[in-house]
Amino acid sequence: MPAFDDLLQKQKSRVQAVLNILLESPYFYKTDHEEHFLFLRRYQREFAGFFEGTFGWQLVADPKCARLYKGTWYNERITPSNRDLFNFTRRDECVAFMLLLEFFEHKLEEDSASVEEPDNIRFRFGDLLLFERNRFLELFPEQADSYTEEDVRKIMRPVMPQLEKYRFLLKIDPPDDETIEPDDTIYECLPALWHYSVQRISRPIDEAPAAVVPNA
Repeated sequence: MPAFDDLLQKQKSRVQAVLNILLESPYFYKTDHEEHFLFLRRYQREFAGFFEGTFGWQLVADPKCARLYKGTWYNERITPSNRDLFNFTRRDECVAFMLLLEFFEHKLEEDSASVEEPDNIRFRFGDLLLFERNRFLELFPEQADSYTEEDVRKIMRPVMPQLEKYRFLLKIDPPDDETIEPDDTIYECLPALWHYSVQRISRPIDEAPAAVVPNA
């Protein structure tokens, strides 16, 4: 990889910084460090060649977000339960995440938004909750009694902290002198959501739940 080797030799500190940032978290956002992000975008072909040729990983990037996609886990002694990965295994939680993606796409269409725009989509939790409940009822009409507003709220309770932890959503705290109801909590959709697809929601819903996998 002469091109990457040349880049490393000429700008070692910046290359090392970008490599470390990419490996320190699942997603590297432009807002994390704009200078390093723009450097990665400028030399994206060189970085992509390095990761593909050395590790067999795929570098995926858009104007706001970059990530590495690893298709194979080589150490079989580290079982899925020992890996710190973003993954829902319960059916309703998997569906709730996919419905969030659907809600996100709905908001994008509603606001005519694109990934190139500087501001990210924001929403009230109450609006998401209403959307999720209506869609659960559409998906499972024969189980309507199991998807009351409170039932869906309970489904979302463990989901939202995971979405914050893995930086899909950012909860916007109100001013210190202001108290708001939980449904009025504002969340910001972070750029990683652009890397996921809602296509899985169109498959038979009674299939065995699978790991939530991002777009390659």
